[in-house]
Amino acid sequence: MRTPVSPATPAPRPRRPWLLVRRPNLLIGGVIIACLVAIALVSLVWTPLPPAKMQIIHKLQPPLSHGLLGTDQFGRDLLSMLMVGAWNSLSTSALAVAIGATIGTVLGVATAARRGLFEAVVMRANDVIFALPPILSAMMLGAFMGTGRFTAVIAIAVFMVPVFARVTLSAALQIWSRDYVLAARGSGKGPLLITLEHVLPNISNQIIVQVTIQLGLAILTEAGLSFLGLGLAPPAPTWGRMLADAQTYLATAPWLAILPGLAIALTVFGFNMLGDGLRDLLDPREKGRS
Repeated sequence: MRTPVSPATPAPRPRRPWLLVRRPNLLIGGVIIACLVAIALVSLVWTPLPPAKMQIIHKLQPPLSHGLLGTDQFGRDLLSMLMVGAWNSLSTSALAVAIGATIGTVLGVATAARRGLFEAVVMRANDVIFALPPILSAMMLGAFMGTGRFTAVIAIAVFMVPVFARVTLSAALQIWSRDYVLAARGSGKGPLLITLEHVLPNISNQIIVQVTIQLGLAILTEAGLSFLGLGLAPPAPTWGRMLADAQTYLATAPWLAILPGLAIALTVFGFNMLGDGLRDLLDPREKGRS
């Protein structure tokens, strides 16, 4: 008599450790940026005091003596200024990176599809733009258009275009050499359709990671422009201008420079950590190790 064979039970799947624990940089960067974005959004509807409100009688008060973080040389509440400055810095940098990423990505995929003379012209133009620092570009633009948010956004965006064009071109060329793209070309699909169906979906991960990393650089650049007076016009508070105004009071009120400096450093650190974590998460070679 044959013994009935019980159905094979599937082998238990190995437990995967928590994704964020495996990638602490993603967790740390995500928490930092989420908190900063939340503070920036809250500043649109509420701040402890109006950031432009002057109280000369309370000027240069240290943290916890008048308000949570003290006051500046005009008696303005530093916490309110930092909150609004977070929105000004993040919104200006995000808009600049969005413009630069869009133009650079379009140029990169178009160059990968066309090649030849078009590639040579685009890449040489990118080399020229990349050779000009964003600070110098902003000074040149400011001479013609005046200072303000528009000048800062354009100066940072122009600097971002060649970065995204190079990254996109390199990634797109690898996709164009794949067998499934060669098969699509053999079936009669044109460059535009291949780019939309095959190239862009397969390079989107690299673009997302690059956007995250470049946001940190844009924050730092925006602070530098504001420090030189090329950013938002007063009385709109920005972290860079707060640093510039604090130079005179470094000996008597060092918190005026320490607080915005920490805000800039923490934001750049957060975006860099988040970009590293996303790169590990979205890298196909890392997925197999998870």
